[in-house]
Amino acid sequence: MKTKEQFLQILSRFQQNDTIVSVEPFGNGHINDTLKVCVSGGTPKYILQRINHHIFTNVDMLQDNIRIVTEHIRKKLEERGETDTDRKVLTFIPALDGRYYYSDGESYWRLCLFIPRSRSYEAVTPELSFQAGRAFGDFQSMLADIPEGRLGETIPNFHNMEFRLSQFQDALKANPAGRAAEVKDLTGEITVRMKDMCIQEDLHRAGKLKKRINHCDTKVNNVMFDEEGKVLCVIDLDTVMPGFVLSDIGDFIRTGANTGAEDDENLDNVSVDMEIFKAYARGYMETARSFLTPLEISLLPYGGRLLTYMQTVRFLTDYLNGDTYYKIHHPGHNLQRTKAQFKLLQSLEAHAGEMDDFMKKWI
Repeated sequence: MKTKEQFLQILSRFQQNDTIVSVEPFGNGHINDTLKVCVSGGTPKYILQRINHHIFTNVDMLQDNIRIVTEHIRKKLEERGETDTDRKVLTFIPALDGRYYYSDGESYWRLCLFIPRSRSYEAVTPELSFQAGRAFGDFQSMLADIPEGRLGETIPNFHNMEFRLSQFQDALKANPAGRAAEVKDLTGEITVRMKDMCIQEDLHRAGKLKKRINHCDTKVNNVMFDEEGKVLCVIDLDTVMPGFVLSDIGDFIRTGANTGAEDDENLDNVSVDMEIFKAYARGYMETARSFLTPLEISLLPYGGRLLTYMQTVRFLTDYLNGDTYYKIHHPGHNLQRTKAQFKLLQSLEAHAGEMDDFMKKWI
C-alpha cells in the first residue's frame, strides 16, 4: 500500500484541485485496487482505482471504451430529461494530459466521482433480481446504437466458447499437472456437450446472431441503488465490450440464481432458483425488449446454461493446468469449483423446458 503522500502525488496528476484529507481502501473488488478519496470536511468525492494491467493489457482501449460508453449513456439520459446524471452514470476525471488514466511508470490509475447517497447489495432476492434485470437491460438498450467496431475487446475471447474449449483441449492433451485421469468422467461430460454449446458462434457465422455491446459481469453488486432502493446506475465497466446478449442474462443466472456457492462443497446445496431467474427475465425484458430479435429472446435461457458450462470448462482447464489462473485456497479448489458449476448446469438443463416456456410470452 502506498503512503498518503504517494497517493496525493498520483491525484495531483488528474484535473482536480480539491484538498484531499484521506485515501483509504474501499469495496471488495477482486481485480482492481479501489480507494475512496475524501476531501475537506471528510466528504467522499472520488474513487481512485489502480487498473490491473495484467488482465486488462490494453489500458488505452479499456479507458477509451469506458469514455465512449459513459458519454453515450449521459447523452441518452439527457435526451430522456433525466436530472442528477452524475449519480446515474459514472463520471471519470481526465488526467492532466487529457487521457482518462495516469501511469506512474509502475501502475495505471484512473479517477471517477464518488456517487453520493448510494449503496449496493451482495445478497440476491427476487426484487433485487428484477431491478438488476431492468438495469442491465436498460444499459444494453442505451448502447444498442453504438456502431459496430467502435468498442474493442478488453479481454479478447472472454466469452468465446470455441476459444475456451480449445484451451480445455490443449490442457487435456498436455496434462501438465498429471490430473487428466482423475477427471475422466468430467471431461467426458464436457466433451458430449461441446457441439451444443457453440451455437452462438455458429449462428453468428451464419448471419443470424449479431454482436452487441454487453456488460459481461452482470452481478447484482454491479448495480448502484439510491436510499429508496431505486436503481441509479450500472458500474464496473471494464468488461463492457462487443459480444452476444446471451452473456449478460447468462452470467446473472449463473451467479445470482444459484442456490449454493460457486465452490460449494455440498453439491446438494446447488440448483437454479427459478424465482430469481423469472424475476431477472421480467426486469430485463421490460427494458431490453425493444432491440432484441425473436431468436435472441428464445436463446436467453440457453445463455444461463452456456455461461455455466463455460465456467465449468474454465475451472477444469485451470485444474488440469495446475491451478495457474484462479486463486485457490486448497489444492483441490478448482476441482471443487468445477463440480459445483457442473451441478448447477445439470439443474439448468433439468429446468430448460420451463425456462424456455417462460420466455415465449415475449417472442
